[in-house]
Amino acid sequence: MKRIALTIVATFLMSMVFAQNAKMPDNITLKTLDGRTVESSVIQNDGKPIIVSFWATWCKPCNRELNTIKEVYEDWQAETGVKLVAISIDDARSASRVKPHVDGNGWEYEVYIDQNQDFKRAMNVVNVPHTFIINGKGEIVWQHTSFVEGSEEELIELVKKVAKGEEI
Repeated sequence: MKRIALTIVATFLMSMVFAQNAKMPDNITLKTLDGRTVESSVIQNDGKPIIVSFWATWCKPCNRELNTIKEVYEDWQAETGVKLVAISIDDARSASRVKPHVDGNGWEYEVYIDQNQDFKRAMNVVNVPHTFIINGKGEIVWQHTSFVEGSEEELIELVKKVAKGEEI
């Protein structure tokens, strides 16, 4: 039993070491909302922070998170220069619903579809919502799964630190 517990703890700690300051993969194929193919290297923000949010049309917490951020996103951009990039993990059966869903919610984010879930795997995403903060060097400096009301306040405080070049 102890060995199993130690293995779990070691695996968790190793994943945290990987997650902190690992580079975001830049050679994964994604789709735009209009069906064009792009590489994940298009996810850039001129040295400013990026929030990458993995979500799905069927995920209620994902939609609550992105709708909550929508209300304050313009202020966040003005204050920190942050860009939010939403990565849909909807598969071939539901990918056609992504654009109408985004348009219907009025999201002004960059949205890409990871239909084959290659980017999801490369970023070690297991469950959605899964949110990352990427610093100006393209390094993953923070990540979090799930969403509860108020999580957006923690997120923007961390983005402010990253925008100032501070460690988090």
